[in-house]
Amino acid sequence: MKKSFLIAGAAALATGISSAVAADIKVGSAGGITGPIPDLVAPMMAARDLAAQHINEQGGLLDGHDYVLVKSDSKCDAKGAVDAGQKLVNVEQVVAIVGPNCSGATIGMAESVTIPSGVVILSESATAPSITDLDDKGLVFRNAPSDAYQGAALASMVMESGYNKVAVAYANDDYNKGIAEVFMDAFKAGGGTIAASAEHEPEKASYTSEISTLASSGAEALMVFAYYGSSGTTIVRNSLENGLFDMFFGADGMRNEQIISDIGADNLRGKIMVSAPSSDTESSSYKMFAKEFSDAGQDPSAVYTPGSYDAAFLMALAIEKAGGTDRDGIAAALMEVANAPGEMIMPGEWSKAKAAIQAGRDINYQGASGDIEFDAKGDVAGIYSLSVIDNMGQWVEK
Repeated sequence: MKKSFLIAGAAALATGISSAVAADIKVGSAGGITGPIPDLVAPMMAARDLAAQHINEQGGLLDGHDYVLVKSDSKCDAKGAVDAGQKLVNVEQVVAIVGPNCSGATIGMAESVTIPSGVVILSESATAPSITDLDDKGLVFRNAPSDAYQGAALASMVMESGYNKVAVAYANDDYNKGIAEVFMDAFKAGGGTIAASAEHEPEKASYTSEISTLASSGAEALMVFAYYGSSGTTIVRNSLENGLFDMFFGADGMRNEQIISDIGADNLRGKIMVSAPSSDTESSSYKMFAKEFSDAGQDPSAVYTPGSYDAAFLMALAIEKAGGTDRDGIAAALMEVANAPGEMIMPGEWSKAKAAIQAGRDINYQGASGDIEFDAKGDVAGIYSLSVIDNMGQWVEK
């Protein structure tokens, strides 16, 4: 498969790049710059930019084209993502898109814009299980594992923490509804009890009434599946202020410093645990990324930042492997550069990767976020950890 693709790549070089000549090669960088999680998204966008910087410092794409990430605000919702996608595809004429961050945004952009236009997208954090079964024509990838895995992992973590009877509050968007459903099924299958559950609209001023009903079930803890900036913080605050719950669990949409600032570390310490995809911080790939990101004044432990770097780097590798900007070639090449076998390429090793591709050798990118092996649906596996708030008032892995 890999060797035969080199012929297709050569054909793309003869056609796809001809329109670019000496121009920049533009790839969309779609993210929820505004919306419910801007503080989570900002470092993710910075990690993508770092990948582009490394590529351009080492010769750029193909025969010297700059790799330009064109930012567009997908607002973490379907409508915003459709608008962002139309701008990127029809106005900016990007050849591919990294992002969006949120599941509903990714589904909206994919179904309404990128799939009909034949544009590949790669999200580092869109985790809704429903993405797996999109009729995407092989154009939708994600290098974060599906919540089909995270929900089940979180169920095990909650029970291992000593909680066997919980209530569940979840926002009515694709991401939060999806992971809540997986969690509840897995928790019950593992012998736990879902004492009560309730779906809610985001952005309400108070959720005290809904939480009171959940608390009356006798649950030992409250599962909060919500974005911290839309309803998650309010639910936790209302619960604590009214003495309704004093133990909370959530997923990656809740892991942000803003919830600590809003409620106070002393009020949350020992009372909240959240799951998120985790990186092997001892791996050489992670250490290379962490040093560079830290040197740039950023926090490499910020959720999804290693995967954000990987997504931008992988997309560039795919363009290089395809030999041009032909959109079909880029989509096929993503599998080629990510999956084994091949010469190992780590974060920052653009010149090494470029030389290997030009010499006709297979490559296998080993990401900062871990080993990235796409399956036939464009999904990857992953590992998870629980984060708690430490004595310094910061999120740390337990």
